[in-house]
Amino acid sequence: MSAGLEVVHADEALLVLDKPAGLLSVPGRGPDKQDCLAARAQALYPDALVVHRLDMATSGLVIMGRGAAAQRALSMAFEQRRVDKRYEAVVDGDWTLPPEADGWGLIDLPIRLDWARRPLSIVDPAAGKPSRTRWQLLERSAARSRLALEPVTGRSHQLRLHLAAQGHAILGDALYASAAVQASAPRLLLHACALALAHPVSGQPLHFSAPCPF
Repeated sequence: MSAGLEVVHADEALLVLDKPAGLLSVPGRGPDKQDCLAARAQALYPDALVVHRLDMATSGLVIMGRGAAAQRALSMAFEQRRVDKRYEAVVDGDWTLPPEADGWGLIDLPIRLDWARRPLSIVDPAAGKPSRTRWQLLERSAARSRLALEPVTGRSHQLRLHLAAQGHAILGDALYASAAVQASAPRLLLHACALALAHPVSGQPLHFSAPCPF
């Protein structure tokens, strides 16, 4: 770790960083919101450019491109869904939804921004954008369950909203959980634990992981 930066991988084209919970991915508005993952990365790697983001409350793997060409190639890979992403979450209650034969289930609920309550999003079957999340149950009890999650689409707050819509909000979620569920964990229990993609220059398959911290 250097300058508050956990570098998982660095080469001439990309960086893979493990963002802690509570750190912005990019600068926010105001002088008190300038410390962020992008700024810390650019202090060590001046050519580092943002490709995608994680919510401030979410921890885990973030990729940055080194230089404009790598940024464009990586951004296109995300846009075309050629990057496999996996998260781990702990949710409220006993998860009893049945999976498919392969052990994975699918949440398919359209999402749109709730303009009156920005930055919140809502499920809207009529006007929402298609939003799909694959899930796999890892552990369960009467009080809480642990899930592996794979977002097929990448809508804002998709994982948080999809799980809350099933009646199983993520523990520590200040946006979509009840006060009791929010208070049941010291942070949002959502972590981006794995990324797989082709290297933007060589095309070599890459796989990165970051152990879940909760």
